[in-house]
Amino acid sequence: MRFLAVCTALAAATALTGCSQLADPAAAPQKVTLWLMKGSASEDFIDAFTASFEQEHPGTDLEVRIQEWTGIGDKVNAVLEGRSKESADVIEVGNTQVARYIETGGIEELTLEGLREWGSKDWLKGLSDSGSINGAQYGIPWYAANRVVIYHKDLFASAGIKTPPKNRQEWIQATQKLDKGDQQGIYLAGQNWYVLAGFIWDEGGDIAVETSGQWVGALDDEKALAAMDFYKQLQALGDGPKGADEETPPQSQVFARGQVAQIIAPPGQVAEIEAANPALKGKLGFFPIPGKTTDKVGAVLTGGSDLIIPERTRHRKGAVDVITALVSEKWQTELARTMSYVPNKTTLARVVEGNEGAAAMAPGAAQGRATPKSARWAEVEAKNPIKPFMTAVLTGQDPRQAARAASEEIGKVLSAGR
Repeated sequence: MRFLAVCTALAAATALTGCSQLADPAAAPQKVTLWLMKGSASEDFIDAFTASFEQEHPGTDLEVRIQEWTGIGDKVNAVLEGRSKESADVIEVGNTQVARYIETGGIEELTLEGLREWGSKDWLKGLSDSGSINGAQYGIPWYAANRVVIYHKDLFASAGIKTPPKNRQEWIQATQKLDKGDQQGIYLAGQNWYVLAGFIWDEGGDIAVETSGQWVGALDDEKALAAMDFYKQLQALGDGPKGADEETPPQSQVFARGQVAQIIAPPGQVAEIEAANPALKGKLGFFPIPGKTTDKVGAVLTGGSDLIIPERTRHRKGAVDVITALVSEKWQTELARTMSYVPNKTTLARVVEGNEGAAAMAPGAAQGRATPKSARWAEVEAKNPIKPFMTAVLTGQDPRQAARAASEEIGKVLSAGR
């Protein structure tokens, strides 16, 4: 109702906005500009999508511009604030970035389209929740990717493990069997906070919570402490460094040496492993991160992208049409199969059943979550008090004291300026 009222008012004022264009049947052929991030879709996908869209929408030219991740935040904000020489009608943004853009302002609300046209009830929560605020939807889920367990099939077979573990207890028992001699049951760096986040959510906890307009870190909650205790048990079944993250050194390179039974990573890391050690081709498998019980896989931090429409677009209808096409089953299927992603809906998980890595991601994606919906979350990650907290616990320091210090820092950063 608010949208219709705004359109009516703007039309009466003959303003040149998306609302007035929707009401103008004599509008000239339009060029709709779509910004996609580098690496999100292949050239073949983009070419095929563009040709199909233009064929189905005569009079509309679709221009796809590829953007670099470096510096993208300032570039998007410039478009939203109207101070950019460039324009965009639809923009792909990282799902954890949407809160920042919502707070900046200048994004179209798309709640009604989500309900009526795009099947929002089936969206992955790790994508949709980060794109909404107070029940209003601004970021539209496009695709997801998350971590799974990548395992060495030969090492599992040698240990007598015939099927992947289905719950945490089975996982610990299997990893204990695999951890012998020079062989590591699992390589888990001490500061892989992405993995810890999933364990925290499995326990019913959170990294931070918002109360009365203020953010409070929650790592000192009993549930988060229980998650860190499980992380410690698992991390001890390998030689991962307690004071470094998964990129120091890159865990894919460690796994490629052939003496590690498991790592927790996106399936795409298999390509890096096989490039470093071609002898491992065909010997690697995937399974979802096990949950506390067999009936539900572990929660994961959902990565991926949402689509937004700037309020300043002069082609709102064309922008909506682009999103409608991108989130359709046809193009969700094509993108997922081409790029080994998880589609944006739980009901589309079936389309990646033939892709072992993507199929292993899908159950976790259904349990996926995103980082706290704060425009300042990037500042938390930059300082990242979660990492020293994890190292402190793994090296025998008091968990509660370390968690309290980290929680205070998280709360301080997220609540700054409020």
